[in-house]
Amino acid sequence: MSQNTGQKIFPRFAGKTVLVTGAGTGFGAEIAFRAAQEGARVGVHYNSSKRGAERTAERIRAIGGEAFTVQADISSWGSIRLLADKAFERTGTLDVLVNNVGDVATEQMSWRDLTQESLDRVIDVDVKGTLLMTHEFGSRMLEQGHGAIVNIGSTVVVRGSARAPQYAAAKYGLLGITKSYAAAFAPAVRVNTFAPGFMETGATLEREDWKSGRREKLIAQTPMGTIPPPEVVAGTALFLATEDASHITGAYMLADGGFNMVGA
Repeated sequence: MSQNTGQKIFPRFAGKTVLVTGAGTGFGAEIAFRAAQEGARVGVHYNSSKRGAERTAERIRAIGGEAFTVQADISSWGSIRLLADKAFERTGTLDVLVNNVGDVATEQMSWRDLTQESLDRVIDVDVKGTLLMTHEFGSRMLEQGHGAIVNIGSTVVVRGSARAPQYAAAKYGLLGITKSYAAAFAPAVRVNTFAPGFMETGATLEREDWKSGRREKLIAQTPMGTIPPPEVVAGTALFLATEDASHITGAYMLADGGFNMVGA
């Protein structure tokens, strides 16, 4: 359940429809809930965590919002096509797509533990899945004449990942996907990447390295001095889909408490 973050909630998505992938748990669930708080009708996507998706939808309805759940395997182009067809048939129009779903190879604690299975799984979901979601949904957004797509990246593109190189490679690939489709879809549809830093999701809290001192080390290296729960940055991710961001496309936006200070 979301904590009270003390953030002000504005109706930035009143009358709009937002679809969030991987919204049954973690960051995706908080993005979906925040979109509803801001007035959106929300599509809650899941692959295998149906119970989690239903729980997210119930949370949204509990605050008077409107939500529906949709299932699809993001690693399959055919499944993605069907998802896009069903989503647009159901909603008539889709204003925002948040490509949150991704495989972080949570079970892997060292680059030495890389397997062919893990490599293929991460690339299939994080790279191929995001590219095809952007391709299929973006083309339909072009037909309707408007839309915004936010791809959820990671700060591993700055420092890499000694733990899981395939994850860093996949998230770096999102930058190429974002820039390519931002150029292809402009000016009607904007495509951007949002990169959160470390967040204390349920999955992160269960990781062995997190339990054995990594959390404290990262906090010491973060100027803001905290590792936030996902609801703290959910609204930041959605900023890229708002009218205030109407002149931003093909961009990479970082929100990590100053852990990586990127730029000139």
